[in-house]
Parts: sequence; C-alpha cells; structure tokens
Amino acid sequence: MQKITTFLGFGLEAEEAAQLYVSVFKNSRIVSVTRYGDAGPLPKGTVMSVIFELEGQRFHALNFGPGFAFAQGEPRISLYVDCETQAEVDHFWDRLSAGSGHPGQCGWITDRFGVTWQIVPSVLSRLIGGPDAEKSRRAMQAMLKMRKLDIAALQRAYDGA
Repeated sequence: MQKITTFLGFGLEAEEAAQLYVSVFKNSRIVSVTRYGDAGPLPKGTVMSVIFELEGQRFHALNFGPGFAFAQGEPRISLYVDCETQAEVDHFWDRLSAGSGHPGQCGWITDRFGVTWQIVPSVLSRLIGGPDAEKSRRAMQAMLKMRKLDIAALQRAYDGA
C-alpha cells in the first residue's frame, strides 16, 4: 500500500462512486470492498469502505452513513497516512498538529494550512472489521473516543482487557 492515500467521504455512495470512477479511467480497478459487521455503526453488510485505483493512484472511499451532510468547511477529501507503528502515528500526529493545527476525532487532524489528514495505524481495519463482532465493537467504541489513535489501547479494547 502506498504511504499516503487520498481519502473520499460519502453518505452511502462510496461503492457507486468508485464504480463510476474506475469506468471512466483506463488502467483502473476496485481493489477491495469492506462491509460493516455487527460492530456497526451502520447495518451489517452495508459497504463501509472501498479501495480503488485510478491509473495506478490508490484512493480510499468511506461511507459515513445515510443523510450524512458535510457542513461548510468540513472535509470530503483528506489524505490518509498508513502507519505501521505507534512511533509513526506519534511522529505524523505531532508534526502535523504543530503550530495552529487542529486535532479531530478518530485520527483526523487539520494542519495549520487547512489540509485534513488521517493518521491511521494499519492494524485498525483488522480490529474494527474483524470476524468477532464483540471484539470489533469494543475496538470501534475505543476508537470513537480517541483523537490521536493509540494502537495499544485499541488492542486492549479489542482483547477485552
């Protein structure tokens, strides 16, 4: 996976949009479709995210939910940084929030220039989208309470510790 991926937010149209985009550009494809499990927050089986490539550039689309409307100034596009370790999460979070950066919920941060980033550990998708609904629910609930994502705390929540 590329280190930085353009992230697109939708209500419930992520898969439909990705299908349109890959039909428009040659050398494009849907890489994966992830669906919500019992952990929610949308009904089980609803498309959660779609990863797709357009001319070799990877994009990540997420469904936020029905009726989700972005207010003026809220991002529909952000840059998604895939982090292997907590040290990477800390490094990107600390540097991008320096100055007048504005930390948001669930690993989102807007830097001092107004660019929105998501600083996300790679393990997150396994923890919130795993086959054990109760473990995934605990991890999801822990994530929703965080600003900067904490891998150890997410794992503890998943494990029920």
